[in-house]
Amino acid sequence: MSVTPAVPSCYVGIRVPRIEDPRLLTGAGLFVDDVTRPGMFHACFVRSPIPRGRILSIDTSAAEALDGVHAVFVASDLNPRVHEQKYALDGPFMPSLNWPPLADDEVRFVGDPVALVIARDRYIAEDAAELVAVDYDPLSPVVDYVTADTNEELVHAQFPGNHAGGMAIPPSDELLRIFDEAPHVVSRTVHQQAYIAVPMETRGLVAEWAKSTGEMTIWASTQSPHEVRGFCAKLLGIDEHRVRVLMRDTGGGFGQKVVPQREDICVMLAATMLPFAVKWIEDRQEHMMSAGMAREEHGEARMAFDADGRILAATLDHVQNVGAYPVPSPVTAASAVGMLFPGPYRIPAATFSLKLHYTNTVGRVAYRGPWQYESMAREVLLDSAARHIGLDPVELRRRNMYSSDEFPVAAPTGMPFSDVTPRETFEQALSMLGYDAFRREQEKARAEGRYIGVGTCTYLEPTAGATPFHSTEGATIRIEPSGKVNVYVAGGSSGNSLETTVIQLTADALGVALSDVNTIQGDTAVAPFGGGTGGSRSGAMTAGAVGETASVLRDRILAIAAHRLEAAPEDIELAESRATVRGVPGVGLSLQEVADIAYFRTETLPPGVPAGLEASGRYRAEHMMIWANATHLCTVEVDIATGAVTFLRYIVSEDCGPMINPNVVEGQIWGGTVQGIGGALYEHLAYDEAGNPVTTTFMDYLLPTATEVPDIELGHIETPSPGPGGHKGVGEGGAIGSSPAVVNAVADALAPFGVEISRLPLTPSTIVSMIEQARTVTA
Repeated sequence: MSVTPAVPSCYVGIRVPRIEDPRLLTGAGLFVDDVTRPGMFHACFVRSPIPRGRILSIDTSAAEALDGVHAVFVASDLNPRVHEQKYALDGPFMPSLNWPPLADDEVRFVGDPVALVIARDRYIAEDAAELVAVDYDPLSPVVDYVTADTNEELVHAQFPGNHAGGMAIPPSDELLRIFDEAPHVVSRTVHQQAYIAVPMETRGLVAEWAKSTGEMTIWASTQSPHEVRGFCAKLLGIDEHRVRVLMRDTGGGFGQKVVPQREDICVMLAATMLPFAVKWIEDRQEHMMSAGMAREEHGEARMAFDADGRILAATLDHVQNVGAYPVPSPVTAASAVGMLFPGPYRIPAATFSLKLHYTNTVGRVAYRGPWQYESMAREVLLDSAARHIGLDPVELRRRNMYSSDEFPVAAPTGMPFSDVTPRETFEQALSMLGYDAFRREQEKARAEGRYIGVGTCTYLEPTAGATPFHSTEGATIRIEPSGKVNVYVAGGSSGNSLETTVIQLTADALGVALSDVNTIQGDTAVAPFGGGTGGSRSGAMTAGAVGETASVLRDRILAIAAHRLEAAPEDIELAESRATVRGVPGVGLSLQEVADIAYFRTETLPPGVPAGLEASGRYRAEHMMIWANATHLCTVEVDIATGAVTFLRYIVSEDCGPMINPNVVEGQIWGGTVQGIGGALYEHLAYDEAGNPVTTTFMDYLLPTATEVPDIELGHIETPSPGPGGHKGVGEGGAIGSSPAVVNAVADALAPFGVEISRLPLTPSTIVSMIEQARTVTA
């Protein structure tokens, strides 16, 4: 029976400087492009310059004749070598999509990989790629996802109507009756543009095949090293223990690097045919053409209200573009849009439908809060409804938003919500702004010919979900004979500071000094299986894994110290790597002395205590989901002559439970918020009518910079979750709540013109055009 007392917190909740920062800031990090293997060659892809066409012939002779080129692979070389193409993340709504590693019969988007060049260095590989002659028979592409289901052309012949999936909850007779009889029915359709993750580090990997042993070693820029390992083993048809994946530093992922994509597959397959390691590093233009897009979607959101502005029912008919090769199947994330659509509001009845369409554009991938459109549709609709009914948007929300004491509740779409504080974060954000004072300021500004506005978004965020792949997390902790502690976890740290988080958690759980703890992550040869970074799961799941494992070692340390100090285990206190007798601080043992007994003086161990100080444990999530929530609120000024949007204030009130490290939490909120601002105002992965990407450099694809980003003020409300330590996820929320808040703020500023926003991004030209159109309608 465990004798572990309640563990006091010395480091969790403290603003500990990030452990990894000195390494990263001094250029001592180890990214994939820093990996060099003996005799290593480099890979470069030949990519399609057209959005759709038959491949008539490929002539590789000139490329192969170039000095320094080892091989040029085409589809007939690599594609037949696929044993099984299956993601661990597959599930009922995520069937394996066996896309060809290299385009074999048709190319289906600009950037589609057609051939793979292997050469002595990257420069030669790129030169050789330009010598590969591909003869195409151009075909008419499907570019517009909105009309893809009525287009006679098919992206994939096996998918009639370009139908990539869908689902629906049919409206009941009662729900239809509510809409027929409601005093107010409001609908809005918002088209959200395609934009991309744009991590600082593009995709890349090094693959090295040992023919003599049949083993593969991969250095990968990934969020989930064990996913890469499992996928590679299936791909090659070898045992999983014959694949080792090493993830060192990764410069961002945001969901884009959770699973291997077609280029990764090609490099893995090619490595088995080569007598040396091969490295592929994607350049930025390749990345923007081929790494995957997100967010391109629209939906008609409808709500019925009673005479007092209380919501009676809601529906969402939602359509997404999934491009030519989505990975993995996007149905699950898209279905979450409809299931989460009721959000933090009392909505008695709701339904939704979902349609996914293939197009000849780059494939859809996961991106920070892939269900984000539910907040966009709901929150923009609520502001529009408030203007229609004649209420202030804040008052409309107050009449419909849940408070913490009303949970748990089940949404009419079946989603169970609990342990959240939507009304509380909403009111905190309003208080931080001084909402009534802002409205008075707005009236004065309008009288002066200035147009300022305020917008909000309140959302509920699922974190640490118990999908099969993500439902457990493991840790191994080894206290060395020196008393120093090594903790091994799966990792997936790509900017979310898992190193610091794990060290803080371990130091507290064992009662050791922070400086005595080291973590080893991202090496599947030594780290226990883990789901990696995704779904805002890392904080809660890692806390569970460290807690399960450390409790075993803590009991062992207490037992050894109690035996040696002739005290009861419950009277032993552990702090700063020292065990002392309660009330007698001068009597104690250092952790090094305890370890010396455990390893070298085993004859003095108490009965039943094993030798050594090493343990492995695994946490299993007991709850379907852990919920976090936040309110984003911003004020802006819109220049109606130029369309420029200037932020006045930006506020986030967040409830992510007890914070492991406030520095890390706030950094995650800031980063996600900036990405959402980019999606609202700047970023657009645009295609022309012929299917050509037109924003493949940072000259054309605009990102918010330090000049445009506002100071982001943070407020915290702390409600513990039912999970380990009461912690909740925080990684994705900023990117979910910011875009709708910005859209609503701009719409509020332009309310005097009757502007209703229906398309993003809100570029200056778009804003000027909306104002002109509104003036024309009212003239």
